[in-house]
Amino acid sequence: MSKLFAVIITVIALTIGTFAQKNEGKELRDAADRANKASAVITEIMGTPDKAIPSDLLSKAKAVVVFPGSIKGGFIVGGQGGKGVAVARTATGWSAPAFVNMGGGSVGFQIGAEKTDYVLLIMNDKGLNGLLSDKFEVGGEGSVAGGPVGRTAAASTNATLDAEILTYSRSKGAFAGISLKGVVISQDQDMNNAVYQKSAKQILGNPPLALDAAPAPLRKFPNTLASYTKAS
Repeated sequence: MSKLFAVIITVIALTIGTFAQKNEGKELRDAADRANKASAVITEIMGTPDKAIPSDLLSKAKAVVVFPGSIKGGFIVGGQGGKGVAVARTATGWSAPAFVNMGGGSVGFQIGAEKTDYVLLIMNDKGLNGLLSDKFEVGGEGSVAGGPVGRTAAASTNATLDAEILTYSRSKGAFAGISLKGVVISQDQDMNNAVYQKSAKQILGNPPLALDAAPAPLRKFPNTLASYTKAS
């Protein structure tokens, strides 16, 4: 009987191990897919310099968050939600990416739904500290403004100088700064634990986790950002 029990325990252990490996592989694929979509958003936005995020603003940002293909819509009472990727500035470039979620609501006359890309530039330490909290309401706890676009917009737009967060959106090919308020950003704990066994705060905090600590499939997004960032 003891031998049979040992065999059963061994089979159960092997089954659990196999399931865990498969699940871990799926989480990494999902994380890489999200990071690659965020990379594509930045590449497409920055591909038209006259209508892109000014590179000097991107170079000053403490962190960058991208929510690719977030869904916004509804009838009368609307809502929005999405899954995003965030990186923080390090002494040599950008950190390993952390994963975050976005949710929020709005009230007004609206019909239908659309996918929208959102980009947030976190411009100072206060904004970064808010982002690293468990739940952060954009515009509720920090100053937020629609970000300027174009080659010279940053230098001529005084309204953004004191903003903690500059926000942008792209829908149906149109890209512009938007005052994104009332949206709550929270850590994607499941994804961060699966990939790093760390929280978003541990990944993006002081000091941020180095890029080479991220699995290779996740490095495309921070490397894409680095290609559009001026040297510090």
